[in-house]
Amino acid sequence: MIPPRVPATPGAAHDRVFRALRTRILHGQVEPGTTLTLRGIARDFEVSMTPAREAVRRLASEGALSLSATGRISTPLLSNERIEELATLRALLEPELASRALPRAHFALIERLETINLGVSQMVARHDASGYIRMNLEFHRTLYLRAQSPAILAMTETVWLQLGPTMRALYGRLNRTDPPMHHRLILAALKAGDEPGLRLAVRGDVTKGLRLLKA
Repeated sequence: MIPPRVPATPGAAHDRVFRALRTRILHGQVEPGTTLTLRGIARDFEVSMTPAREAVRRLASEGALSLSATGRISTPLLSNERIEELATLRALLEPELASRALPRAHFALIERLETINLGVSQMVARHDASGYIRMNLEFHRTLYLRAQSPAILAMTETVWLQLGPTMRALYGRLNRTDPPMHHRLILAALKAGDEPGLRLAVRGDVTKGLRLLKA
C-alpha cells in the first residue's frame, strides 16, 4: 500500500522556494530587471502565497530581488556605480579566500579544479550562459572552500547572488569562444605555490569582465 502524501509544512515549502529561486538568480537564469509576481512564483513552485512571499522577503534581504514601494518585485538592474562596488568587493574578498586556500591546495584539489574547468569549456562551446555561470562559480567555490573561512565565503556568495542576472548580460556581451584565461593562471599559481601570482590571477578573473559592463 502506498502511504498517503504528507503535505509540506509552510516552513519547508518556503525554504524550497527560497533555495530554488535563489539558485535561478545565482546562475543567471533570470534576466536583469525581470518583473516577478507572488502569484507567478506560487504557481511555478506549486505553493500558496505565504511561502512565496516569505521566500521573496529573504531574497530581497540578500539583495537578490528588489522590492519597490508599490510592492513590485524584480531582479536587480544594476547601475554602473553598483557594478563597480560589487566588482571591488570581489577584488577584496576572493583573492583573500584564494590565498587562505593555497596552503591546502594539494594535488587532488588542483585535479578537481582542472576537471571543472573542462566543464566551463564545454559550456562555452555550447553557448550555454547559465551553465557557464554555474560551472564558473563551482570552480571558484571549490577553491575557496579550502580556505576554511566561512564568514568571508558567505559574504562572497551574497555578492555573487546580487550579480547573477548581470553576469548573464555580461556573458552575452563578451561573446565567449574560450574559457577564462585567468583560470589557467589560477591553476598555474596553485601548482607553483605562488601566492602573489594567485592573488593577481583571481583579482583579474573576478573584475575584468564586470568592468566591461559599465556603459
